[in-house]
Amino acid sequence: MARQFVSWLDVPNGARWLDVRCGIGAHAGRIADDAHPAHLAGIDPSPSFVRAARKRLGGEVDTRIGDAQSLPFAASEFDATASVIALNFVPDPGLVVRELQRVTAGGGVVAACVQDYADGMQMIRRFWDAAVALKPNDANLDEAARFPLRNPESLSRLFEDSGLGDVALSALEIPTVFGSLDEYWEPMLGAQGPIPTHVGSLTEVDRYRLTAQLEHNLQTAPDGSITLIARAWAIRGVA
Repeated sequence: MARQFVSWLDVPNGARWLDVRCGIGAHAGRIADDAHPAHLAGIDPSPSFVRAARKRLGGEVDTRIGDAQSLPFAASEFDATASVIALNFVPDPGLVVRELQRVTAGGGVVAACVQDYADGMQMIRRFWDAAVALKPNDANLDEAARFPLRNPESLSRLFEDSGLGDVALSALEIPTVFGSLDEYWEPMLGAQGPIPTHVGSLTEVDRYRLTAQLEHNLQTAPDGSITLIARAWAIRGVA
């Protein structure tokens, strides 16, 4: 999906880029490979993620620990700024967009990408449909209910209210194929995020009931594989 996003932004080679909430550097790596920047910086609040990004990217990217709501960069320092799958996880998304605009030179690109939790992230959607079918009171845990930035309308308002011009949106989709139900289930057992947290809170009996409900809901091919779609909404504006 990062390749689609960078291609859609269509920033000329030789631009100065900033990747905000860069995580372990996956998106920054795609910018480096596909956009051929003259300069590339990344920022993330997690020291462990920044260490991982530095290890992954080497000296190719100026990677720093910092807050997306108070960027440690000068006004107009970049030609393109982007925040990928992050705006739903900050206290004030509007402040982040305004900070992106502040550090972007006039005429430069300010961009973001968020997951379509309402319908397009089918891996997540199928999970919560099964979980809520068993426990209706858990509906408030669903990302589609919790995160306000999950559709084109909310994203457009956010960028337009920040004063950005020529705001444009695009749906980015990729297939997500799992070899089996066990392979689909494995990420749910991680240490972070709403779904692993919920799964970790379940009793053994409830977890068994949930896996049975998922097996019933998911469409499985004759070879046991499960093919779903992952959709994100990309948005860009001009500073």
